[in-house]
Amino acid sequence: MRIIITAGGTGGHIYPALAVLETIKEDKENTFLYIGSKDRMENELIPSLNIPYESLEIYGLSKNISKNIKNIKCILKSIKKAKRIIKEFKPDAVIAFGGYVTLPVILAAKKLNVKTYLHEQNYIPGKVNKYLSRYATAIFTSFEETRKYFKNKNIIYTGNPCGERAKNIKAIDKEKLGFTKSKKLILIVMGSMGSSVVNDKLINFLQTYEDPDKEILFITGKKLYENFNKIKVPKSTIIKPYVDNLPGLMKQADLIISRAGASTISEILALDIPSILIPSPYVANNHQYYNALDLQKRGVSLMLEQDKLDADTLKKYIKSILDDKKTYIDYKNKLKNITKLDSSTKIYKYIKNNK
Repeated sequence: MRIIITAGGTGGHIYPALAVLETIKEDKENTFLYIGSKDRMENELIPSLNIPYESLEIYGLSKNISKNIKNIKCILKSIKKAKRIIKEFKPDAVIAFGGYVTLPVILAAKKLNVKTYLHEQNYIPGKVNKYLSRYATAIFTSFEETRKYFKNKNIIYTGNPCGERAKNIKAIDKEKLGFTKSKKLILIVMGSMGSSVVNDKLINFLQTYEDPDKEILFITGKKLYENFNKIKVPKSTIIKPYVDNLPGLMKQADLIISRAGASTISEILALDIPSILIPSPYVANNHQYYNALDLQKRGVSLMLEQDKLDADTLKKYIKSILDDKKTYIDYKNKLKNITKLDSSTKIYKYIKNNK
């Protein structure tokens, strides 16, 4: 098969795309191409992985009229370029995982009568996927309940491919990072870019939290690390800007404190990690809140909204999970009982069978 993958903007879109691409690559007869944005993280990441890459210049619409006029011109130009790429590559299918760049690619593919597929990571679909759903051959969802937001007849609940990828990644040895094998590890990370707002709220917690049985790894985000250079924290806390193999590290964590992005949630579920989720209030449709609420209702996570985050509340939440053995075992058992889907395999097989 010849397959085009398109996704852009954030790790939440890009990493599920890469997870499916890994499955596609297992069949040596397959040929693939990735189409991303010209100035977002995929523009450097994808070529660095030796994946054939094409870029489009496209930006999100805003409230600024003059910017939107420029953006509309970029969209029209990108559709034209995407059509040229598709004509040259001759794909059997195009799979989109979200981000503005998927708009011109899917529209171009539809005009050229190429089968198109969408994957929606979040509980509530984003604007681009809702709009493109009318053109999709089928839509894959991370949450079963997401089907009610689409009118498309072909909705397949596959889960998020990042979960399957996380299960297959080799675990990192936490002792090599300076942690103690016998102590519980709390991992704090706010997505691939980090969060300046949450980071500021965590300073007092990081300075004052010390427990002889626990250690903390706080990942700031590359651009936010400098703010923590002069902050003194207990020896049991290590602060890093970034970790390359985050899922491999998550396998060593006893508790994760994070945003409620769809990819992170899929990894948490796949690896059976109890969590405290701090949903971002800045995302479209407040979808992270609903992602976190879903896990809290299942009894495998606690949701702590950003405006209620402070050192004392976070300490209380950690204590309620990690210091109560019965509660912790209950969390772990419920996580183990959640059905784990081979998402990447399921998506690839569906596309291959409907070639």
